[in-house]
Amino acid sequence: MYLILLIFNGTILLLLDIKMDIAKALCPDCKAPLDITRLSCPACKLTLDGEFEVSPLGKLNQDDQAFVIAFVRHHGSLKKMETIFDISYPTVKNRLNAIAAALDKNFASPSPNLYVLEQLSRGELTVEEAMERLS
Repeated sequence: MYLILLIFNGTILLLLDIKMDIAKALCPDCKAPLDITRLSCPACKLTLDGEFEVSPLGKLNQDDQAFVIAFVRHHGSLKKMETIFDISYPTVKNRLNAIAAALDKNFASPSPNLYVLEQLSRGELTVEEAMERLS
């Protein structure tokens, strides 16, 4: 969230409280993505401080997020996407390919150790077997 103040001759003319598009939350100096370190409840004013992750879908810009939402809501129908967005079939495909590439760029694959730890938690491996596989 950020605040915009329009000041003229020392008088506040306009005050806007605008929610920030998380996909555009970049450091104004070096342009690196900003970390999310605070969450707050607007109803009760509770705040949580820590390190929070944004999902790969959340890292897409708002237009791409809207496109993905429409695509899912219409069960992946390219024909319906053509109608909704008034674009051609090749344009729908190109847009989906561009979104997929952006998601691939933001996606971190899970650690290979995760599978072993999940097996351990389900009781499929003993601690000794898990330790052996993790080393």
